[in-house]
Amino acid sequence: MPPHEAVWRSVRAGGDTKTRKSRRTLALPKLCVEVLEALQTAQRNAQGDSWKANGLVFASAAGTELDAANVRRAFRSVIKNAAGVDPEDWTPRELRHSFVSLLSDNGLPLEEIARLVGHSSMATTEAVYRKQIRPVVQSGAVAMDRIFGAPKES
Repeated sequence: MPPHEAVWRSVRAGGDTKTRKSRRTLALPKLCVEVLEALQTAQRNAQGDSWKANGLVFASAAGTELDAANVRRAFRSVIKNAAGVDPEDWTPRELRHSFVSLLSDNGLPLEEIARLVGHSSMATTEAVYRKQIRPVVQSGAVAMDRIFGAPKES
């Protein structure tokens, strides 16, 4: 079995996922596993004896669990130099939208995407999360330039 993550708990009251159907176990891509293992090792090495070995990858400087505010702050710190992005407008939740959009744009069926993100219906996945990532359709403009000739530069 490939490395995986069980999505059963939540920060919601009671600590359970929103719905029974949203419980799932997701396999992680190999590249993701390699990067996460390297991050965990780097964090452990940087902290030395003060590191709490509890298996967390995303952890505080001492190796303990992060709270939501720390996660948002760290995320915004990582994206602060991204062109055209105001870090104050972004939260880690935006990655969920990107995940759905990238999978959709690469041909994964909407039913499977909804299952991966734990939606009980495809309607939420399609209406809220999926944004089409498509290149500019140029064929019409190219054909019209060929038919009528491209304008001469002045």
